[in-house]
Amino acid sequence: MHAFPGGALALDFAGTLRYRHRSQPREDMPTPESLGAWFRESGITEREITVEAADLREALTLREAVYRLILATMSGQDYDRDALTLVNDYARKPTPVLQLTSRGRHVEASVEQAFAAVAQDAVSVLGGPDVRLLKECSDPECSQVYIDRSRGARREWCAMDPCGNKFKAAAYRARKRLGGKSRASKVSP
Repeated sequence: MHAFPGGALALDFAGTLRYRHRSQPREDMPTPESLGAWFRESGITEREITVEAADLREALTLREAVYRLILATMSGQDYDRDALTLVNDYARKPTPVLQLTSRGRHVEASVEQAFAAVAQDAVSVLGGPDVRLLKECSDPECSQVYIDRSRGARREWCAMDPCGNKFKAAAYRARKRLGGKSRASKVSP
């Protein structure tokens, strides 16, 4: 199962290389099958897409281009021309096909259409009103970027599990240690 804490398809796609700040990040799409599963779990398609090794290499290239554009946007820097060209080239392509069936909505996509959906979402997020709400997780090891739609824009973590829980548990343990020491000092003669 993949995580989707970003609030936007493109942010979650970029976040499939987890913990970029660690010396050894975790790859969430190590195989063509895992990329196909990500497309299904993200809602781009309802069925597994057959993904080849070349498609996976292409996906990782697109992912890194999207991530470079996200970082440039957040830091107010100019876009990397190659990343911008790549994302725009994919954004021009047809996206998944939505169909209405007797059972409700049905979505079919090819790998190329799935890439187009990610690229178009990147264009929408980075060129739209939510761009001012982009934040990176406060966990120093986590590199997930998310849209902070919380009241007062005070969200600190990409998700409570695991990032927020880790910090809240550490703060709780610190309060308990401090509380234990202050009680011990009051009891001592």
